[in-house]
Amino acid sequence: MSNSRGEAAALAGLLAAAGVTHLARPAFYDPIVPGVLPGPARFWTYVSGVAELAVAAAVANPATRRAGGRAAAALFVAVLPANVKMAIDWRHRRPAKRAIAYGRVPVQVPLIWWALRVARTGK
Repeated sequence: MSNSRGEAAALAGLLAAAGVTHLARPAFYDPIVPGVLPGPARFWTYVSGVAELAVAAAVANPATRRAGGRAAAALFVAVLPANVKMAIDWRHRRPAKRAIAYGRVPVQVPLIWWALRVARTGK
Protein backbone atom coordinates (compact mmCIF):
# COMPACT_ATOMS: atom_id res chain seq x y z
CA MET A 1 0.00 0.00 0.00
CA SER A 2 1.43 3.36 -0.98
CA ASN A 3 1.79 6.14 1.56
CA SER A 4 -1.04 8.21 0.06
CA ARG A 5 -3.37 5.19 -0.01
CA GLY A 6 -2.40 4.43 3.56
CA GLU A 7 -3.18 8.00 4.61
CA ALA A 8 -6.54 7.82 2.85
CA ALA A 9 -7.35 4.49 4.48
CA ALA A 10 -6.45 5.85 7.91
CA LEU A 11 -8.55 8.97 7.39
CA ALA A 12 -11.47 6.86 6.15
CA GLY A 13 -11.11 4.66 9.22
CA LEU A 14 -11.11 7.64 11.58
CA LEU A 15 -14.20 9.09 9.92
CA ALA A 16 -16.00 5.74 9.91
CA ALA A 17 -15.24 5.20 13.60
CA ALA A 18 -16.52 8.68 14.41
CA GLY A 19 -19.65 8.07 12.36
CA VAL A 20 -20.36 4.78 14.10
CA THR A 21 -19.92 6.30 17.56
CA HIS A 22 -22.28 9.17 16.68
CA LEU A 23 -24.94 6.63 15.71
CA ALA A 24 -24.25 4.07 18.45
CA ARG A 25 -23.74 6.49 21.38
CA PRO A 26 -25.57 9.68 20.44
CA ALA A 27 -26.12 10.70 24.07
CA PHE A 28 -22.42 11.58 24.34
CA TYR A 29 -22.61 13.98 21.38
CA ASP A 30 -26.05 15.52 21.93
CA PRO A 31 -24.89 17.98 24.65
CA ILE A 32 -22.19 19.50 22.42
CA VAL A 33 -24.53 20.31 19.54
CA PRO A 34 -24.62 24.11 19.36
CA GLY A 35 -27.97 25.47 20.47
CA VAL A 36 -28.21 27.79 17.46
CA LEU A 37 -28.96 24.83 15.21
CA PRO A 38 -32.69 24.34 14.66
CA GLY A 39 -34.43 21.22 15.89
CA PRO A 40 -33.37 18.61 18.41
CA ALA A 41 -29.71 17.93 19.12
CA ARG A 42 -30.23 14.21 18.43
CA PHE A 43 -31.11 15.03 14.81
CA TRP A 44 -27.78 16.83 14.34
CA THR A 45 -25.89 14.04 16.09
CA TYR A 46 -27.34 11.54 13.64
CA VAL A 47 -26.78 13.83 10.65
CA SER A 48 -23.12 14.25 11.57
CA GLY A 49 -22.73 10.49 12.02
CA VAL A 50 -24.24 9.76 8.62
CA ALA A 51 -22.11 12.51 7.06
CA GLU A 52 -18.96 11.03 8.59
CA LEU A 53 -19.82 7.59 7.21
CA ALA A 54 -20.56 9.01 3.75
CA VAL A 55 -17.33 11.00 3.71
CA ALA A 56 -15.40 7.95 4.93
CA ALA A 57 -16.76 5.97 1.99
CA ALA A 58 -15.81 8.77 -0.43
CA VAL A 59 -12.27 8.94 0.97
CA ALA A 60 -11.89 5.15 0.82
CA ASN A 61 -12.86 4.99 -2.86
CA PRO A 62 -10.06 6.09 -5.22
CA ALA A 63 -12.62 7.38 -7.75
CA THR A 64 -14.11 9.80 -5.21
CA ARG A 65 -11.08 10.37 -2.98
CA ARG A 66 -10.35 13.97 -4.08
CA ALA A 67 -13.93 15.06 -3.43
CA GLY A 68 -14.00 12.96 -0.26
CA GLY A 69 -10.88 14.65 1.08
CA ARG A 70 -12.36 18.08 0.44
CA ALA A 71 -15.62 16.98 2.06
CA ALA A 72 -13.68 15.68 5.07
CA ALA A 73 -11.92 19.04 5.44
CA ALA A 74 -15.29 20.82 5.27
CA LEU A 75 -16.73 18.39 7.82
CA PHE A 76 -13.84 19.05 10.22
CA VAL A 77 -14.49 22.79 9.88
CA ALA A 78 -18.24 22.25 10.40
CA VAL A 79 -17.78 20.35 13.68
CA LEU A 80 -15.43 22.97 15.14
CA PRO A 81 -18.29 24.87 16.87
CA ALA A 82 -19.32 21.66 18.67
CA ASN A 83 -15.75 21.16 19.87
CA VAL A 84 -15.58 24.77 21.09
CA LYS A 85 -18.90 24.27 22.91
CA MET A 86 -17.54 21.13 24.53
CA ALA A 87 -14.41 22.97 25.70
CA ILE A 88 -16.54 25.73 27.23
CA ASP A 89 -19.01 23.33 28.82
CA TRP A 90 -16.27 21.10 30.26
CA ARG A 91 -14.11 23.91 31.66
CA HIS A 92 -15.00 22.97 35.26
CA ARG A 93 -14.58 19.23 34.90
CA ARG A 94 -11.67 17.18 36.19
CA PRO A 95 -8.31 18.03 34.58
CA ALA A 96 -8.24 14.91 32.40
CA LYS A 97 -11.69 15.63 30.96
CA ARG A 98 -10.80 19.30 30.47
CA ALA A 99 -7.67 18.25 28.58
CA ILE A 100 -9.75 16.06 26.28
CA ALA A 101 -12.26 18.83 25.64
CA TYR A 102 -9.62 21.51 25.14
CA GLY A 103 -7.55 19.22 22.92
CA ARG A 104 -10.41 18.66 20.50
CA VAL A 105 -10.29 22.28 19.34
CA PRO A 106 -6.70 22.59 18.09
CA VAL A 107 -6.65 19.04 16.72
CA GLN A 108 -9.08 20.21 14.04
CA VAL A 109 -6.21 22.03 12.30
CA PRO A 110 -4.11 18.92 11.58
CA LEU A 111 -7.28 17.00 10.69
CA ILE A 112 -8.19 19.64 8.11
CA TRP A 113 -4.63 19.61 6.78
CA TRP A 114 -4.69 15.79 6.58
CA ALA A 115 -7.99 15.78 4.70
CA LEU A 116 -6.71 18.36 2.21
CA ARG A 117 -3.52 16.35 1.74
CA VAL A 118 -5.60 13.26 0.93
CA ALA A 119 -7.66 15.36 -1.50
CA ARG A 120 -4.49 16.61 -3.22
CA THR A 121 -2.98 13.16 -3.66
CA GLY A 122 -6.33 11.70 -4.67
CA LYS A 123 -4.95 8.18 -5.19
